[in-house]
Amino acid sequence: MPLQPSMKLISVDDHLIEHPRVWADRLPQKYLEAGPRIVDEPSRTGRPPIQVWHYAGKRFPQIGLNAVVGKRPEDFGVDPVRYADMIPGCYDPKARLTDMDLDGVHAAANFPSFPRFAGALFTVQSTDFDLALRCVRAYNDFVIDEWCATAPGRFIPLIILPLWDVDQCVAEIHRCAGKGAKGITFPENTVPLGLPSVYTDHWEKVFSAAEETDMPLCMHFGSSGQPPATAPEAPYIVTISLYATNSMSATTHLLFSPVFHRHPKLKVALSEGGVGWIPYLLERIDRAWERHRWYQNVVKDVRPSDLFRKHFYGCFIDDVAGLKWRHDIGIGNITWECDYPHSDSYWPHSRKYAEEVFADVPDDEVRQIVELNARDLFNFHA
Repeated sequence: MPLQPSMKLISVDDHLIEHPRVWADRLPQKYLEAGPRIVDEPSRTGRPPIQVWHYAGKRFPQIGLNAVVGKRPEDFGVDPVRYADMIPGCYDPKARLTDMDLDGVHAAANFPSFPRFAGALFTVQSTDFDLALRCVRAYNDFVIDEWCATAPGRFIPLIILPLWDVDQCVAEIHRCAGKGAKGITFPENTVPLGLPSVYTDHWEKVFSAAEETDMPLCMHFGSSGQPPATAPEAPYIVTISLYATNSMSATTHLLFSPVFHRHPKLKVALSEGGVGWIPYLLERIDRAWERHRWYQNVVKDVRPSDLFRKHFYGCFIDDVAGLKWRHDIGIGNITWECDYPHSDSYWPHSRKYAEEVFADVPDDEVRQIVELNARDLFNFHA
């Protein structure tokens, strides 16, 4: 059996649902009305009242979008829910530990929900940026001091940034690194958020701070706020099926940008993007580079696929095709994810399913993929 009991599953992509008092407990009194707060609203269907977030005078109805663990696929949906409609592990760290133990998962990194995967809500939905900065800091303090402090060594602290202000980003990276943060959520593409691209020098100080603190940029698909383009009549399942193309796009942009040439120690995690596409994309990128680099504004003496293997980590749940091509991807570039509490998760059977997925993979490679690569990625050795 390749998945030995001594192998500790470390998920590089789980999610938490912020409980109602995350910001109410941490913002000054004068900001409580405008800051994030849960409001009960009557249901139009005669069911119990729904619960929605309010922030800066705006309404955000999806408190637990895709938080569906414990439900049958027939019961999945995107309708507004209440906390009572979710299992407690979605928003309670103690209950999450119980669910992780049941699932056979040793440790996990959790992305935010209400602030969006890279915290971009506070950039694109704010008018008072003093409040927004306090909200970013409050979220990070919640993650480090409350959620992760519940069980040191079991949770990997990921932070969000005040993306509208580079200097504040740098300050927050260093502040949170001093408190034990291990990773930085960052948009897969900054342009759809109205921010400068990675081809500019706008983000230089942010990338330098990430290098200095040895924290990876965790780019979750969808963090740009721009889903793959489809036909207006297409069901949402088409978008779900195409989401990994966002990770493909992020990879291509970064490999042809100056980012890694200026920041040789920077690490990037492609969260929830799968890995099966990587061999084809690297082959295509290298071929384009070989034929077209001479008249393009790209670095001409470093092969893009070499940059990928030095800087990138992909992750997967059940990407069988990716495992077949794992040596072409790079054993050291693959990590495992659970995706609790979202619909891709196999909870509470993640370890059992992983045993099936890794059945034909040698022990040393399994251990590297499910545990050791994640420890290197996050400098996480608890």
